Amino acid sequence: VQFLESGGGLVQPGGSLSLSCVGSGFTFSRYVMSWYRQAPGKDREWVASFPIGGATINYADAVKGRFTMSRDDAKNTVYLHMKNLTPEDTAAYYCKRFGLSDAWGQGTQVTVSS
Repeated sequence: VQFLESGGGLVQPGGSLSLSCVGSGFTFSRYVMSWYRQAPGKDREWVASFPIGGATINYADAVKGRFTMSRDDAKNTVYLHMKNLTPEDTAAYYCKRFGLSDAWGQGTQVTVSS
């Protein structure tokens, strides 16, 4: 099982950015997929989860209304569309199957700074 995140970069406060994550080594469509992030000096935290079967997408309070998660099972990919970014969103972003002890991918760095 592997995950490859991409799309990070440097963005100004108030800007937008979209991340992608490709999963491999498992049947992608059968699993709830989640995004996580880890800011410098802080623990990794859950950001959002996209369930299977049409259930509601869940978001952490800190990103609700600003981040939108989507998935394309045909491409084994999840996305995280982020808007109105603040410096507090600066972190390395990761995706993983929710609730399973998968190894983390390399992540993709998002830096929000003027």
